[in-house]
Amino acid sequence: MNLYKIGITHGDINGIGYEVILKSLSDSKIMELCTPIIYGLAKAASFHKKVLNFNDFAFQFIKDVTQASFKKANLINLQDAEVKIDLSESTPIAGKMAELSILSACKDLKNNRIDALVTAPINKFNIQSESFNFIGHTEFLSTYFNSPKTMMMMVAEQLRIGFVTNHVAIHDLDNVITANLILEKINIFNQSLINDFACTNPKIAVLSLNPHAGDNNLLGREESEMIKPAICEAFDNKINVFGPFPSDSFFGTGEYTQFDGILAMYHDQGMLPFKMLAMEAGVNFTAGLPIVRTSPAHGTAYQLAGKNKASHSSFRNAIYLAIDILNNRKALKEL
Repeated sequence: MNLYKIGITHGDINGIGYEVILKSLSDSKIMELCTPIIYGLAKAASFHKKVLNFNDFAFQFIKDVTQASFKKANLINLQDAEVKIDLSESTPIAGKMAELSILSACKDLKNNRIDALVTAPINKFNIQSESFNFIGHTEFLSTYFNSPKTMMMMVAEQLRIGFVTNHVAIHDLDNVITANLILEKINIFNQSLINDFACTNPKIAVLSLNPHAGDNNLLGREESEMIKPAICEAFDNKINVFGPFPSDSFFGTGEYTQFDGILAMYHDQGMLPFKMLAMEAGVNFTAGLPIVRTSPAHGTAYQLAGKNKASHSSFRNAIYLAIDILNNRKALKEL
């Protein structure tokens, strides 16, 4: 059986990355749908297996994607040397090993040796280096795959929230958000809903930036000068986009359930309702890339490392979503 090869990066070795990987791949349903290939460290995997008491779980250690076996949890051992694991701590070596995993997986992805990428959480501070000077996966992948027009999207079943800005400080938003940028994100969102989520004629809601959508310019002019013009131009281009909606009432009244996608202006505006509604089940997806990349909606969770208390629902759903998107893109291409 020719199943999708799903590359999995191990993230920060001092966090819950290996725990959610172990728990997710213990589900036999995953193995029926894909061939998982972890880019990691044999000794780190064995360490976490022992600490978490996963004695009945077996990795198949391989040197290359071509050695991967069907219905096995394949792990490409990236380094034989001993690596110190300090559970719950941020260390330089953990950042270095996270970077090694990402670069190795992306190299195989670019060369079509794997079909999609699922990334375990990294620490955005300790991974910084001369060769990895990015605020997160989204920014790195945009550069690596030469795709400047991408968008971070949070997904949980029918709830899909996209972002005009990713990791931008609040005081910098005025200098970043423009009508052109909003229009660009609407276009990316619309195309992704069609290509990746098989939405026919998707319906998109755009959130306001200011309280009460600016209240007729009393509380800010961004709505009238940037957001509404972008919405109108997109609508004229046959995209079903509406707004701007004040985020509090939009989510509070359940209006969000009437749309295929919701575009937030900044990180916390979209993340807060998303995590309230779908914290454990949510998935991070990077729209606009030529490849498929998903990740869990949580971080390294150092406070849970080694305690066997971390939920793997988000990571498991990230694997399922990657497979779904691959299938949707394949079906669209065949049509």
